[in-house]
Amino acid sequence: MVDVRDADPPEDEGELAIEGALRPTSLADFVGQHKVRGQLQLLLDAARIQQRSPDHILLSGPPGLGKTTLAMIVAHESERPLRLSSGPAIQHAGDLAALLSSLTPGEVLFIDEVHRMARSAEEMLYLAMEDFRIDIMVGKGAGATSIPLDLAPFTLVGATTRSGLLPNPLRDRFGFTAHLEYYEPEELERVVERSSAMLGVPLPPLARAEIARRSRGTPRIANRLLRRVRDYLVVHGELDADLDAVGAALTLYDVDSIGLDRLDRAVLDALVRRFRGGPVGLSTLAVAVGEEAETIESVVEPYLVRIGFMGRTPRGRIATPAAAAHLGVHADDGALRLHDL
Repeated sequence: MVDVRDADPPEDEGELAIEGALRPTSLADFVGQHKVRGQLQLLLDAARIQQRSPDHILLSGPPGLGKTTLAMIVAHESERPLRLSSGPAIQHAGDLAALLSSLTPGEVLFIDEVHRMARSAEEMLYLAMEDFRIDIMVGKGAGATSIPLDLAPFTLVGATTRSGLLPNPLRDRFGFTAHLEYYEPEELERVVERSSAMLGVPLPPLARAEIARRSRGTPRIANRLLRRVRDYLVVHGELDADLDAVGAALTLYDVDSIGLDRLDRAVLDALVRRFRGGPVGLSTLAVAVGEEAETIESVVEPYLVRIGFMGRTPRGRIATPAAAAHLGVHADDGALRLHDL
């Protein structure tokens, strides 16, 4: 079954082009995140007036809310080139030194999942962000020497889904930090409207609202659901994406009325039916659904907790009456241990 929340990136060049085309290129076109947009606009305008590079920027928040897109917008509106990298790709100080030394003056460096960089690279980044300089160690032991290397001024845009894992010295060197929030359904409808027009898939208001309602507050998911609806229409030879077609397409991909997929429902079903509402340990719950505990914790839990279907306690995970109701289980069953959060 396809997991439309976090599917692998498209490999086909045409699909990659579509993904890129759906990204807004300016803050004016970026939907939602009003406070962050206003703050970023001020930061970029100030840098432009003073003819300098923008301060370093840290963007935090759940996946799919637009951190990468905002980094691209920073580079575009600053009229600077953009370099893309990721924390897992920087596992040695030498990796970071090679990357930083190749930057051109004013270039914007985007590091996704910046909290996953190696500790030695993080420590090198402190000096680079503050003084645009790094120290390269040559040799080993008592004969080792440090050679300073000046860097071209640059703007670092770091993105993280777990800002609490960033060490304070690194976090403090960002001139601006922002946390992206989940989107409201009305904002997601605007995202779907814009994307559907670009994909050539006309949608009536009710169909746009249905996709937005099943998108878990996340624009990336909204765009992926829209593309699955497009595929459904192409295969079935339908010209109009009405509410019935949208419902049929999303049901085919196992996305229910509130955006839960197969794995979400399997976790809830195990928690409510097999463990009678909990509490149950994370590792036990993961074994029950045949999935890794890390996947349950990082992919499934956040949304179920946010919508009030699951709770986390010192004794384990618990289910709520709302979760039982969604599964069609009677909450007044005396054997269930359901909890109001």
